[in-house]
Amino acid sequence: MGSCAVEGGCPSDYLAIAISIFFCLLLLSRSIFPFLVNKIPRTKGSGFWIPVIQVLSSFNLLLSIVMSINILKIKRRHWWQSCYLWAVWVEGPLGFGLLFSCRITQAFQLYYIFVKRRLPLIRSYIFLPLILLPWIAGAAFIHMKKPLNYRCHMTAQWTIPVVCLHALYIATLVGFTGAVRHIEFRFDELKDLWRGILVSVLSMAVWVSAYILNEIHDDISWLQVASRFLLLVVSSILVTAFFSISSSQPLLSQISLGRREAREFLTMGQALGIPDSGLLGHREPASIVDPSEPLDKLLLNKRFRQSFMAFADSCLAGESVHFFDEVHELGKIPEDDSVRRIYMARHIIGKYIVAGAATEVNISHRSRQEILTTSNLACPDLFQSALNETIQLMKTNLAKDYWSSMFFIKFREEANKRSNGHELEQMTGWNFSPRLSSVHGADDPFHQDHVLKSSGCSQDSDA
Repeated sequence: MGSCAVEGGCPSDYLAIAISIFFCLLLLSRSIFPFLVNKIPRTKGSGFWIPVIQVLSSFNLLLSIVMSINILKIKRRHWWQSCYLWAVWVEGPLGFGLLFSCRITQAFQLYYIFVKRRLPLIRSYIFLPLILLPWIAGAAFIHMKKPLNYRCHMTAQWTIPVVCLHALYIATLVGFTGAVRHIEFRFDELKDLWRGILVSVLSMAVWVSAYILNEIHDDISWLQVASRFLLLVVSSILVTAFFSISSSQPLLSQISLGRREAREFLTMGQALGIPDSGLLGHREPASIVDPSEPLDKLLLNKRFRQSFMAFADSCLAGESVHFFDEVHELGKIPEDDSVRRIYMARHIIGKYIVAGAATEVNISHRSRQEILTTSNLACPDLFQSALNETIQLMKTNLAKDYWSSMFFIKFREEANKRSNGHELEQMTGWNFSPRLSSVHGADDPFHQDHVLKSSGCSQDSDA
């Protein structure tokens, strides 16, 4: 026991490594599974690279523990086996610090978007390095002072400040999450963050205890073996559970240790429960459109909009029509439902407004900046200027060609068929339905219900 406690390679050490490898594979599978199996499209921006950095920092943390606390028999002869490389830099700024900085960045985004109702003033790729600076400064200071002994251990006067730095980041995460606790999220962002905090606090309580015992009491053999076993095993559980409790974008699968069912939404409107989002009712009447009417009025007809969208997609210019469609969906959300409006607005901004987006719409710089710097993401007129510009572009570039295309001819034929079929259904319904023919007018609840539905469709063909 005494020999392996100093040099590493005890049976418990190999057991801890086996457990760590298992959790690493579990973490890797949970990070890749949605994209390979569920065919979830890869998002751009912080929604993608923050989880990737979180996975890399998790691996860094586990590897640094293996290399720095004598889990394996390693004689430190080369620079890549240096205590300061693994115990200071990889375990600190590139491991634990980076892992918690990613979660703090996610909480910071939620706070600004849903409490301040605006996009964060500091972009994520700037905020993350800024919040990581204390770890970098601390690692540089320790590297200059060189307090580690040959077993990569520090004395109590160095261990206590390091532990306080760990606690500071947990407290920061609790602070940002507590600031958004009153928001009624539609998805599980807040609940998952609180679960992440609970897991991290419980794990860190065990981890810090083992860390302090491992650093200070390096003269007790059995305590060294037990503490480093706990350090690696608890860290493996922490990083896997911490990543699995995800606050990812609503359209991505919510990866959770306790959630088996998958959420599949084709559009953000469906994810938010907007009525008839992306759907086309079988009983919806198809009226004959008049090409002389304004395009923005014609696009309010869902059947026409879908036909026009298919034509625009065939011309590789469909982003403007898709943008109109999603802004129209946003308009169905009540103005007092600010949370759902913010979800939808953030989705539209990320998909169509942000420079470099895959479906970026061609609008003026002024309109783009008005949206990106808005002080209220729930504003009803947030996209009005951009919408006017895209409609003008559609009138100029697409509308004239559409009227002579096969898409319009097919739409007109289907409208004629549906119109004739609807009239025939009304004519034959009274002859073959004894239930409907028994009463008439306002005394017939079925007829009344039918009239109400038809009236609703005629007033709003997109309902």
